[in-house]
Amino acid sequence: MLNSLLVIGWLSAAIPQVGETAPDFTVKDTAGTTYTLSEMVKKGPVIVAFFPKAFTGGCTRELTAYRDRYKEVEQAQGQVLAFSTDDAETLTRFKTELKAPFAFIPDPDGKVVNAYDVKMPVVTVSKRYTFVVGEGRKVLKVEEGKDAIDPTGAIVACPLRKGGAAKPASAPAGNTPPTQAEAPSK
Repeated sequence: MLNSLLVIGWLSAAIPQVGETAPDFTVKDTAGTTYTLSEMVKKGPVIVAFFPKAFTGGCTRELTAYRDRYKEVEQAQGQVLAFSTDDAETLTRFKTELKAPFAFIPDPDGKVVNAYDVKMPVVTVSKRYTFVVGEGRKVLKVEEGKDAIDPTGAIVACPLRKGGAAKPASAPAGNTPPTQAEAPSK
């Protein structure tokens, strides 16, 4: 009986892949602001970045890189949600130390981590995964492990949503890089 429940559990939760629909969620960040994925994707792509632990080397490099390149995310009409199973107090300190301009989401019970099936075995800590989610919650890009530390792939995947479905007034350049989009409009 227990074995059948374990198999059913494994089959019902699987890491979302490119082209699939990402699990929806409504969460609060460290400042108490509420975010609902299905609403956010109407405004542009959402980079959902799961990281294992605040103040560790890899996580600091990853989130510092997003901070340093956040203007590129914004130019692609993207948004970043950084998830960890750390508590709100720890993530507040981490966000402040990094001077990050994007939301840090505490998930100490692992509800969203489990929904995306990115929980480490045995402990409630997320694996390092990044999902770029576009219109209709369609997964546009998935990166894991060391690849997820560098935000380049996630940032590049953001315009894919814009080119296919953006409103002309908000994104006249389509899939062209932001530096090329500025020249014709001047």
